[in-house]
Amino acid sequence: MSDRIRGMHPRRVTIRTVADAARVSTATVSRVMSGADTVNTELAARVRRVAEELAYRPSEAARSLARGGLRHVGILMPDLGNSYFHDIAKHMHRAAAQAGFRMLIADHTGDPGDEFATAWDLMGHVDGLALLSSRITPTSLKELARQSIPVVLVNRMELGVDLPMVGVDGFTGMLELCAHLADLGHRQVVYLSGSDHSWQDRERWRGIQTSSFLGIEAVRVECDGTIEAGYLAIEQALTHHPTALICFNDLSAIGAISKLRKLGIGVPSDISVTGFDDITIGRHVHPALTTVDSPRAELGRQAWSLLHAALDQQRSAEVSTLLPTSLIKRQSTGPNTKTGKPPRKLH
Repeated sequence: MSDRIRGMHPRRVTIRTVADAARVSTATVSRVMSGADTVNTELAARVRRVAEELAYRPSEAARSLARGGLRHVGILMPDLGNSYFHDIAKHMHRAAAQAGFRMLIADHTGDPGDEFATAWDLMGHVDGLALLSSRITPTSLKELARQSIPVVLVNRMELGVDLPMVGVDGFTGMLELCAHLADLGHRQVVYLSGSDHSWQDRERWRGIQTSSFLGIEAVRVECDGTIEAGYLAIEQALTHHPTALICFNDLSAIGAISKLRKLGIGVPSDISVTGFDDITIGRHVHPALTTVDSPRAELGRQAWSLLHAALDQQRSAEVSTLLPTSLIKRQSTGPNTKTGKPPRKLH
C-alpha cells in the first residue's frame, strides 16, 4: 500500500475513502465496482487497485437497499446444532424484525481462518454482521473493524479491537460453580474443555484455576463442547481420579453422563457433573444438570441494540458490556463420598 493511501486509511473503509484515495467521485467508484463499462479503462484500473489496497468490499445489501430492496443482517456462529446459539439468534431476530430487518444465519468449521473467510463473504451481502462466540484472531478482527459494514462481537471481549462487544461473565460464573463443588467436599476435579480458540473457554478455565484458593485442584482434558466429545473424553478424565467433572457446557456434560452411565458409574453418587449455559435439554436429562445460566435472551437483545446503533451510525455509550450469570443447583451434583469426611463450608 502506498504511503499516501496508508495515511488516508481510516478505521472503517467506505466508498468515500476509495473515492478520495483514487481522486474520483463516489459515483465513479460505484460504477467501477458494479462492473459498468462506462468508465475509462485506465481510470477503472486505478479505482480497482486502490479498492484492493484498502481491502474495500462493497455491500450488496446496501445497493439493494438503495434500490428499495429488503434490509439484511448476518449472524455467524460456530455450530448450528447447538441450541445455545439458536436462542441468542432467536432473540436477535425478534428485535431485528421489529426494525424491519431480515437475518441471514451461517456457521463455520470452528477454524479461525474459515470463520474469517465466511465473515468476509457475508459482509458483501448484509448491512451488518454479528459474530457469535467468534474465534477469529485479533488481527483479523481489526481487519473486519476497518470495513464499512458494522460488526458486533457477541460473547467475546477482546482488548484492542475497535468493535462493539457484549458477553457473559463466565469467569465469575465458574468461580461460583467451583465454590458450590467445594462446599460439597470436592477437591479433585477434571475440566472437560471447550475449543482452545474460544474466549468463553479461556474465561471458564481461568475461573477454575483461580478457584485453587477454595482448595480445588483441577486437571484440564481437551474436549470441544459437543455431546460426542464429552462422551469420548470420559475415559481419559477418569484416569485422574476426580470426584467431580466440570464441563465446558451442558452438551458436553450430557455426553459425559451418558458414558458414565454406560460404565456403571453413578451421578452424583460416585461422581458429580456440572454443565454451563442452562440450555433447555439440561433440565430434562437424568439427573438434571447443575449448571450456570447464561442470559441468552438478554445477550441477543443487547447484541441487536449494538448492531442497530452501528447501522444508524450511532456510537453506543456502552460498546462493551459483560452480563452477569447465576448458579443453578440441580441433581447432578452431590457430596463427595470418597473422603469419608463431611463437606467443609468455605463461605
